[in-house]
Amino acid sequence: MSLPMPDVTLRRAVASDLRRLLDMMEPFNAEEGVSWSRAEAAPLVAKLIDDGSLGAIGVVESSAQVVGYALVTWGFDLEWGGRDAFLTEIYLVPAARGQRIGVRALSLMEDLARAEGAKALHLMVRPENDPAVKLYAGAGYSSPPRTLLSKDLRSQTPRTSPLT
Repeated sequence: MSLPMPDVTLRRAVASDLRRLLDMMEPFNAEEGVSWSRAEAAPLVAKLIDDGSLGAIGVVESSAQVVGYALVTWGFDLEWGGRDAFLTEIYLVPAARGQRIGVRALSLMEDLARAEGAKALHLMVRPENDPAVKLYAGAGYSSPPRTLLSKDLRSQTPRTSPLT
């Protein structure tokens, strides 16, 4: 027997949400095993809240309580016909998990991405995170025929621009 779809809303984060977002980002990054600093994250989150051209943070609410957040950033890819989006974070407080709130929050973030012109929404998930893998697979996400590779450029000194 499946649970009924909970009453879940999503609103764009505003400056007054910054502290609460950072409070949720700390356990999110700990769960993900990501090195994270509140002091370094705060101005970046504030910038994302202020500049919609970079992406959006959705505040997830259920029963008039903030229960999580989701974060998308915008990209542009010819393969997808222009703007695409990357769901870089989605987090629910532990008490909100297992109630289908994540299913609804993911759907609302897809709606937000579509409304902003995104033709595709990408995300990454740790393969051992079974609940998240099931959530995403159940929502129609699949692994593309490519492997995502990343290189951390933060520790390298920038050279002059190769563009003329």
